[in-house]
Amino acid sequence: MRKIFSIVFGLLFILFAAFQYNDPDPQVWIPIYGFAAIACFMAYAGIGQWWFFAIMGGIYIGAAFYQWPPKFEGFLFSEVGMRSMNIEMAREAGGLAICAVVMVVLAVLMRQLTRR
Repeated sequence: MRKIFSIVFGLLFILFAAFQYNDPDPQVWIPIYGFAAIACFMAYAGIGQWWFFAIMGGIYIGAAFYQWPPKFEGFLFSEVGMRSMNIEMAREAGGLAICAVVMVVLAVLMRQLTRR
C-alpha cells in the first residue's frame, strides 16, 4: 500500500507543480509541491524516518492555516480564473492541506514499516 500511495501522490504533486508554471508566484508553489513529490518518492524507496514525514506534515498544516483566507468564499472549481483573492488563498490552503494529509499518511505508513 505504501508504494502505490507514494507513487500516485508523487506523480500528482509533480503535476501540481507543473500547473503552477503560469501562476503569478511559481517560485513559491513549485518548490512546495516539489518537496512533497520528493518526500513521496523517498517513502516509495523506503528512505527516511517516520518523524521526517510527520514534521513535513506539521509544516504543511501550519502553512495551510497561515494561508487560509480572512473570508472564505469557497474554491469555485468550476472556474479556472481568480475571481477574488480569498478564493485563490482558499485554493492554495487546500493544496497545502492535501500535502499535509499525504505527509501524515506517509508518516503512519513509514512507522509501520520500521516496526516490522
